[in-house]
Amino acid sequence: MNYRHAFHAGNFADLAKHAILTRLLRDLVVGPAPLTVIDTHAGAGIYDLQADASRRTGEAGAGIVRLLAAQDVPTAFADVVAAVARVNARGERRYYPGSPVIVAGLLRPRDRYIACELRPDDHAALKSVLPRELGALVHLGDGWAHAARIAPGAPAHLLVLIDPPFERGDDYAEALALLGKVMSVNPGAVVAIWVPIKDLATFDAFLGEVEDAASGAAVLAAEVRLRPLSDPMRLNGCAMVVVNPPTGLGAAAGPVVDWLAENLGEAGAVGRITDFAAGI
Repeated sequence: MNYRHAFHAGNFADLAKHAILTRLLRDLVVGPAPLTVIDTHAGAGIYDLQADASRRTGEAGAGIVRLLAAQDVPTAFADVVAAVARVNARGERRYYPGSPVIVAGLLRPRDRYIACELRPDDHAALKSVLPRELGALVHLGDGWAHAARIAPGAPAHLLVLIDPPFERGDDYAEALALLGKVMSVNPGAVVAIWVPIKDLATFDAFLGEVEDAASGAAVLAAEVRLRPLSDPMRLNGCAMVVVNPPTGLGAAAGPVVDWLAENLGEAGAVGRITDFAAGI
């Protein structure tokens, strides 16, 4: 499965990830403490839904296009809809913002955003679209190593977004290793991991390993499964797994995964929130 961002921009997984990410940011920018956001696999920042990569998969048509056309959409998607409007001319729906542009739209001048991107072309594109006034740092190179090296220790206010393509066999192990390193230097950090759901065994095993790496911190998993997990080569669903979730995140994420399952899924699709209490 090729999960380079450009092929899947605006699909159901982006909608789940970005709706939950914007809620996290809304919670974390309250109060005087500056927030540091580290994004391990940032991508290009903005994606052209009329470009070949997007048109080849057609996933935006079954994602953001459906969301924008729907009635009675949960308010949890409001920040995503607003971000899409900001990157398009009035009335157009050609471009979809990636996580960096969405994050930049919600940070304050005193906050910091550090984006890591391995591909030189996506790195250059990202630098060109991030607002200069944000003072964002865009790192060209291995996001795993850079995030571990620069994560500020406690009591720094920190959000780490782990969003790899999960194409390499070691992506799960790298995500767990980074989570462990972040928690060791900053036990109060919020760590959000986007995870594909292809088969149940892999996903359940990863959740158990996240609990271990979280060292007793609370863990919340917001899942959407669009189809039965019968073909492990397909993206059957996805989850946002959040360590140290802010109070109320589960209640806010529930309408997101429920709406996606009910409106974009096949028969039997389901949204699910699982909350692993701290210390359990």
